[in-house]
Amino acid sequence: MRFADLGDIRLHYRIDGDPDGAPVVFANSLGTDLRLWDPILPYLPAGLKLIRYDKRGHGLSDAPAAPYTMGALVRDVERLLDMLEVRDALFVGLSIGGMIGQGLAVKRLDQVRALILSNTGAKIGTKEMWDQRIAAVQSGGIESLADAVMERWFSRGFRATPELGLWRNMLVRQPAQGYAGCSAAISGTDFYTPTSGLRLPCLGIAGDEDGATPPDLVRETVDLIPGSQFHLIRKAGHLPCVEQPENYAARLVQFLHDTGHI
Repeated sequence: MRFADLGDIRLHYRIDGDPDGAPVVFANSLGTDLRLWDPILPYLPAGLKLIRYDKRGHGLSDAPAAPYTMGALVRDVERLLDMLEVRDALFVGLSIGGMIGQGLAVKRLDQVRALILSNTGAKIGTKEMWDQRIAAVQSGGIESLADAVMERWFSRGFRATPELGLWRNMLVRQPAQGYAGCSAAISGTDFYTPTSGLRLPCLGIAGDEDGATPPDLVRETVDLIPGSQFHLIRKAGHLPCVEQPENYAARLVQFLHDTGHI
């Protein structure tokens, strides 16, 4: 386990693959930790430096009191990559991770040379929706939301498998203040204008049964960036890297080749 002491926050991170390889940074969704990406790792080629981290309030990273801002989440990974001396990375962000990726690319094009925006949006949901979710977590804990979250996260077929329990357990084990804090960050974010100013290679990935960020939202977001690509994964919900890891990894690797990252 590795920890980055950034002064006001300590982040848990992990580096796999080739330490001298082309960097690929992964940012996971609300309610998950860096293990979200475990299913796709066996399908990725050698020669990549794979950097994963737990955002604040999740996994083994510090969980300060809520609320958080998107600016703080972007600054966390910016400082982590500066500490690791990472430049020209491919940034893969899923859900809130995709929002963090958009914010980082706007702020630090020296750190991000290409983006994969997976199951995300420039704006996700409404303030009222997030206020209700935050209130539910504060009164009843994440457990009170867990079944509804599983329906949004996964396709009907996957919800019938025993593996669902692993991901439900990951969700409810996250700190409640971390979930609430990141929910507040999502609620306060609208990246439509800044993202429309980006000029870098971008791939959008969506799941056809995603109940949190439907395919149309993902397509609308990546369409803000000229020349972007879009890929729909069938029989998958909000976490297609879990449900269809081989398909997900294949499209990621194709994008790596398309952009000359490998």
